[in-house]
Amino acid sequence: MCLPTVLIAMLLSGCQKESSPLSQNVSIPEETVSESIGEEVGESPIPTRIAEPTQVPLQAENLEDSGKLQEGMMYSYLTGEPISEEIGRRRPVAVMLNNIYDACPQSGISRAGIIYEAPVEGGITRLMGVFEEYDNLTKIGSVRSCREYFVYFDTGLDAIYFHYGQAAYAIPLLESDQIDNVNGMEYSDEVYYRTTDRKAPHNAYLDADGIRQGIALCGYRQRYPEDYNGTFLFSEPGQPELLESGKTANKVTPGGYFHNNAWFEYEESTGIYLRYQFGEPQIDEMNQEQLFAKNLILQYCSWSKYPDSDEYLDIDVCGGGSGVYVTNGKAIDITWSKEDQWGATSYFDSEGNSIVLNPGKTWILIILDSYADSTRIE
Repeated sequence: MCLPTVLIAMLLSGCQKESSPLSQNVSIPEETVSESIGEEVGESPIPTRIAEPTQVPLQAENLEDSGKLQEGMMYSYLTGEPISEEIGRRRPVAVMLNNIYDACPQSGISRAGIIYEAPVEGGITRLMGVFEEYDNLTKIGSVRSCREYFVYFDTGLDAIYFHYGQAAYAIPLLESDQIDNVNGMEYSDEVYYRTTDRKAPHNAYLDADGIRQGIALCGYRQRYPEDYNGTFLFSEPGQPELLESGKTANKVTPGGYFHNNAWFEYEESTGIYLRYQFGEPQIDEMNQEQLFAKNLILQYCSWSKYPDSDEYLDIDVCGGGSGVYVTNGKAIDITWSKEDQWGATSYFDSEGNSIVLNPGKTWILIILDSYADSTRIE
């Protein structure tokens, strides 16, 4: 199913780009869709159903007084928190999530252990939630289409990628043998469903049964490799990462997020960063809880627009760059790199050491380097 290597190489050769200006004066059509370059064309007649608003809470801390894990438990590769070995050694799923105003609130997103957010065309952002504990979720979404730079984050986590359509630039990557993906344009009625509360294309969703069905239909490997050790380094129990030499970070506002105007506020009593966008708390429709993260990673990336497009962004998430790591009310400057474009992204402090995350959810914000200066950390 792979395209010729030379075609893939042609696309991948654009990994390092010179930055170009992106106008803040953007108009947002319904979803800024360009059918001519392979975005979703038409609407598949997939089933309609109403999902019950049920959620199963994340597993609580399962530590003995000695600080050792109980039998059958392990530390999550995604969050560093205790989780059952059955779930923790299963490959996670990464789901592309709509993030325009008409598609909010999203459903099931609070169960993601990691959330990636990156600009797409028209000044909007799109999210990719990475889930390891999804078995009781009845509604995840709405699910939207792939942009090629998200593919590299998915493969770096060995996740199975769920998306509904794609831009043409992503097709060679999705057809390569480097990624396991379940496309709603191919597996609509077997895997995805639509609700009646929103208009297409903002009403396509997944549930746990659909995820399992998609993985089974495609015959994908369901477990991590035996030698898999995870991507992130987490602090030890009782030894939190405090970033004592860092600067104060009580409010974080990423630059260049023109449509949703997102920001995070630190809640000292809980040690988490509460998420806001569109002038209000961002919540999960299924449990009405505000989204939050324990760790924030701001990753500045060079970029350009594709030569044959006035809208689509070619963001370099492979060539390395600078950024900021935020946790526990503090922030430090970091650098990031990828030794293998399909592998994990590594993040380093000013001394070249891998950053240490605190156990909990991590939100990774991809910021066009043109807007690094307009990113505010207060």
